[in-house]
Amino acid sequence: MPTPRNKQVCLQATSYYHCISRCVRRAYLCGRDKYSNKSYEHRRGWIEKRLLFLSSVFCIDICAYAVMKNHCHVVIHIDQEKAASLTDMQVVRLWHQVCKGTILTRQFSDEGEVADYLLPTLKNTISVYRERLFDISWFMRLLNEPIARMANDEDDCTGRFWEGRFVSQALLDEAALAACMVYVELNPIRAGAAKTPENSPYTSVKRRIEIARRGDKRLGLMQFSEKSTIHQSGKLPFEFEDYLQLIDATGRVIRDENTGYINRHLPDILTRLRISTSNWLSLTTRFERYFKGAAGRCSSLSQLSEIQNTKRRINVCVSKRLFQ
Repeated sequence: MPTPRNKQVCLQATSYYHCISRCVRRAYLCGRDKYSNKSYEHRRGWIEKRLLFLSSVFCIDICAYAVMKNHCHVVIHIDQEKAASLTDMQVVRLWHQVCKGTILTRQFSDEGEVADYLLPTLKNTISVYRERLFDISWFMRLLNEPIARMANDEDDCTGRFWEGRFVSQALLDEAALAACMVYVELNPIRAGAAKTPENSPYTSVKRRIEIARRGDKRLGLMQFSEKSTIHQSGKLPFEFEDYLQLIDATGRVIRDENTGYINRHLPDILTRLRISTSNWLSLTTRFERYFKGAAGRCSSLSQLSEIQNTKRRINVCVSKRLFQ
């Protein structure tokens, strides 16, 4: 029986999550059809564009993503404090960018006020919208549904495009976050779809590198911390240069099929995260295989268990083996 979504998402434990959506029957509905030889690669662009747009609307930051031929990975950060700080008007206008809203909220958006007797209803509606702006299920729903409609219109058919339920994993600490982000970024490398991260299509690392080359600040992705202050609020707890070196070093080991050793040029981030080189390779090549649910060190899993008041700590054995 699938784990209820409210058990998979616990903002008291972590604000970082890894989400995966797969096409029905894992068909190549976003790649090239080997039977008709028709290409659907442009649909991957649809998904990437929609993903970046939603990050500008929701109080959810995109840490990493990879849009593959039959599935999509995204690592997100939920900014609940940002949602709480929004004014009522900001909440309504943000929500109206993705949904029509109600007659009442549209009146409030246009005129700035409503009749006094309608205020309680308006306040309740805005409260619902505010919660939706940092809700993973709503984020994924508004990512997947428009893509499915566009694909069905293009194919002149009906039915499901995505599997009915997306996967979400809680990333409980920096070690799990770093391992999962690199795992996601290297998906095209492992699949043989790209030779280098900077040439991996429809990935966040390619976008970050392109933006850095242009000097453009309109990234649409969560920023990395600077060297002077690694743990900056609202930023990823790593330096961008370290992260790129980490992806490159891990990718070279995978491509060379050297499964037991990573060379001395390994960036300092692994030392900070206290993960051995052999375990790091296992994590970044088989993250989904090892972790079915929340991922992190044993202490993080114990903390999650206490918060959720559950007796069983999931993934504790593999966590002891790989994160210690």
